[in-house]
Amino acid sequence: MAALVSPQTFEACKQAAGIAGNIFAFGLFVSPIPTFRRIMRHQSTEQFSGIPYVYALLNCLICAWYGCPFISYDNLLVTTVNSVGAVFQLTYIIIYITHAEKNQKFKMSGLLLAVFGLFAVIVIGSLLVTDLELRHLIIGFLSCATLISMFASPLSVMNLVIQTRSVEFMPFYLSLSTFLMSTSFLLYGIFNFDPFIYIPNGIGTILGIGQLALYFYYNNQSKQETREPLIESIA
Repeated sequence: MAALVSPQTFEACKQAAGIAGNIFAFGLFVSPIPTFRRIMRHQSTEQFSGIPYVYALLNCLICAWYGCPFISYDNLLVTTVNSVGAVFQLTYIIIYITHAEKNQKFKMSGLLLAVFGLFAVIVIGSLLVTDLELRHLIIGFLSCATLISMFASPLSVMNLVIQTRSVEFMPFYLSLSTFLMSTSFLLYGIFNFDPFIYIPNGIGTILGIGQLALYFYYNNQSKQETREPLIESIA
């Protein structure tokens, strides 16, 4: 691909894909805001789980570290997007801990400390690896694994949509943001010749297409079902 276009055009396409990925990722980061507004309004975490945000924080930290020059070359846009994501996830966790019951406060605080402890071990351990290629491979596989597991997490929601034949629990804009972000970073990874970016985001793109397909299918089906009784009543 690089031989067919000028290096300047190639670099511009890569940067455009990375910037687009950062923008679309912002849509994902702000999507839990209504949930946390509800928590703050009710002064209770109710039945909401804080564990997904702890896991998302760990994922953002590892991926942000992977994008650093210490680990990989020319992946600074990966660091920026995941650094912003880590700030959002940490904010959500703090809000959750503040409004959680006593036992949940201890549990979430312990998980948060465990995440920072694990991340510290990963950072220090990787810096102790003097072979730069080996360091890149180790953190690359870690970031790839956490990203794939993050993208796979909506599979349970997709299964719920199929079982209930309702898209109530799969918001459209969240699915769209996931698809657009994954596609952008898929292109960014391809332009940067980085399999640790394009493989997980390629999987994310496929799952995003699946989510959107399910949404349109069951959303249209529910609209048809709500129209049918009206037609029958007229007849």
